[in-house]
Order: sequence, then C-alpha cells, then structure tokens
Amino acid sequence: MIPLIAAHPHAFWLSLGGLLLAAEMLGASGYLLWSGIAALVTGLIAWLLPVGWAWQGTSFAVLTVLCAFLWWRWLSQKNINQPGQQLNQRGNQLAGQVFVLENNLVNGHGQVRLGDSVWPVKADTDLPAGTRVRVVRVEGITLRIEVSGSLGA
Repeated sequence: MIPLIAAHPHAFWLSLGGLLLAAEMLGASGYLLWSGIAALVTGLIAWLLPVGWAWQGTSFAVLTVLCAFLWWRWLSQKNINQPGQQLNQRGNQLAGQVFVLENNLVNGHGQVRLGDSVWPVKADTDLPAGTRVRVVRVEGITLRIEVSGSLGA
C-alpha cells in the first residue's frame, strides 16, 4: 500500500480531502472543512507539479491555516453590522432607548418598569417622576441613565 501511495501522492491527498469533507458533513461544525479543502488543493498541486512529500505536507499545513484565517476574517467582517448581535442580552438592547420615569430617583438610584420587567436604574443626580431619560449603558443589571434632550423619541 505504501509503494502505491508513494507512486501516486495526489490520490492520497484527494482521498484525505474527500474523507475530511465527508466527516465534516457528519457534524464537525466547520473544523474539518478547511483541512479538507487544503488537502484537495494539495492533491491538485501534487497531481500537476512533481513536488516531494515535504513540500506537500508544508503546503497542506499552510493552506489549512490560510483557509481558516481567511474564513475567520470574512466571517468577522460579515458579522460587524449584523442585526441580532445583542440577542439574549436584553439590557444591551435597551441602550439608547428613551422613557419617562414613573417614580422619583433618590440618591440617583431607583427602578423602572420596561415592558414586563423591572430594571434598577442609576443616574448622576436625583430625578423627579415624569423626567424623560435615555439609557446610556448597562452596568451589570443596572441601567445607567441620563436626562434625554430629545422630546420626540
């Protein structure tokens, strides 16, 4: 078997690539995809160019890293402005929203009802009920608020 593989290294790489891609289809979550593609490309290189095993192994390793890096870079750029980045992070979804206080803030602390939830809020100063405020950021489970200057929100 070894003499056969040594005589036809491209068959080894093409077979390995096919096996890795087949294993990926069984549910490897993308881990084997890039190695499978790298093995297929290495098989094509070995078929077209008479390169030794050392160069084939090196090209396989470099192509695997290169494919994975390019995929990661493309995916990270794709997800930058993707909606749903705050999924299951309700507090972060509230950032920027404007609402009216129902109760006074005492010592800059209080609570507010938003939808079906009650959230602790914190401001730099005491604020009376009826003040229009905006959520600036989330600190743990506390909404950091400030007086809103917009009347139309």
